This record gives sequence, structure tokens and C-alpha cells, in this order.
Amino acid sequence: MSISSRPIGVFDSGIGGLSVLKHLLLSLPNERFVYLGDTARVPYGNKSAETVRTYARQCAAFLLRHDVRAIVVACNTVSAVALDVLRDECPVPVIGVIEPAAREAVAATRNSHIGVIGTRATISSNSYTKAITRLASERAVMVHAQPCPLFVPLVEEGWLESPVTRLVADEYLRPLVANGIDTLVLGCTHYPLLTPMLSSMLPDVALIDCGACTTAETAKILGIQMESTSMQAAASRTLFYVTDASPNFSLLARQFLGIVVNDPVTVDIDQMRTSS
Repeated sequence: MSISSRPIGVFDSGIGGLSVLKHLLLSLPNERFVYLGDTARVPYGNKSAETVRTYARQCAAFLLRHDVRAIVVACNTVSAVALDVLRDECPVPVIGVIEPAAREAVAATRNSHIGVIGTRATISSNSYTKAITRLASERAVMVHAQPCPLFVPLVEEGWLESPVTRLVADEYLRPLVANGIDTLVLGCTHYPLLTPMLSSMLPDVALIDCGACTTAETAKILGIQMESTSMQAAASRTLFYVTDASPNFSLLARQFLGIVVNDPVTVDIDQMRTSS
């Protein structure tokens, strides 16, 4: 099989990475993808860095057995603590979600005040702050980070624009608005589903979707021409795997992707542990 015909692997600690896959399907419609959601061990954010690295190695090893030509780490936690390890150990390019989004945020800001929202684990890691500061080089950029732990359960509940979600968002966003941000990084793969609500609440703020940025980075690294098209055909060629069968997967996948997808295949988690 030629390199260009081999699939692209994508993995996440659960289903949030589907928001990254959505952009890949939309912009790279001629590619094939293998998606792995480690639903048996989600969330990664409350695990130690060493445990996350172990899980990431196992997920990458699973995708490599599918002869992928690149691995997209659609998980902020893995991108924060395990990306360097995967890049050192994997024989294919490994693309994370943090650096592409940080680069886009630096390019987008006009007043040098950038907000970042994410899970407690991602914000505590300072990974976005470090990446943005480094990419800004000599430019003085202020990064205002805010953990938003309630957003993930609200998204998975489907409460994307409910009054409850707006009240929670108002509480989280208030200090960022007070600091005068003009750019906001959505530092969790669940958060892009809140874009319509966040855009209405922050009409003058540029929202940075890590999935869109990571897709552009993937296309650049692999030398793929980006297109804009319907993703249904690409989705039909995508293999979906999970480590724990969930009756909600198809419903949540439809919510994240906007289309009906193939039922996922459940991977034996013990086999992943022993074969990594």
C-alpha cells in the first residue's frame, strides 16, 4: 500500500476528539481515518502524567497496527504531557492540538490579550500559556487562562444553548472579558459545540477551534490539499473503535459530527495493555 493511501489515525480519551475528526473529514474528504476513543479510561485529566503517557503509547500502538501514516492526538491532556514521548517513539508524524491552536491565537490577536478555556487539568498544565508565550517570541502577549470544568458534562447532556449553560458560561467568561481579551482558545475538544453560544456572548472575540487548526497542520505536514466538501462519504470510510461499548456513542457522535456514523468496534482493553 502506498503511503498516500494509508489511513490517518486519530485518538482521544473519549468522544470529544470527534470535534477534531469533524474538521478532518470536512477538509480532507479523500482521506481514510481510524478513530480510537479510549472510553473505558476517560477522563485522562485526573490521571498522573506517567499514566497518561502509558495510555497514549497504547492508543498509538493500536493505531500503528492499522498501518496509519500519521497520528492526530485529539486530546489536550495527551498533547500537554505525552506528545514528545509519542514523537520520539512513533515511526510516523504525531500531531497534537495545542501548538496549532496557540499559533493561530498569536496570529489572530490584535491587542495581545488571549484567553484560554479548558479543563482543570489542561489549564493547570500551563501548556497553552507556554506555547503561546514561546510562539509570540519577543512580542509581549498576556495569556488569561480559565478552567471551565462544567462545560464537558453540559455538552454531553446536549445543553448547548440552555439558560443553565449560559449562566455557567457567563460566570466563567466574566474574568476573561474584564481582562479585555480579543481572542479565545477553546482548549477542550468538547467546547467547539458551544461556539454558537460563545459567539453570541463574545461577539468581538475571535474563537480559536483547535480542531480546525490541527487539521490545517495535518494537511501541511502530510502535503495534502485541503478542500471544503460534504463529509458523509469520508465518514463512511472511517473506522471507529472504542475501549468500552457505550449506548450513547452513536447519539453523541451524531451531535459532534452532525451525521450518522458507523457503529464503533469495541477493543479489548487488556489486549491493548499487553501488546503496547
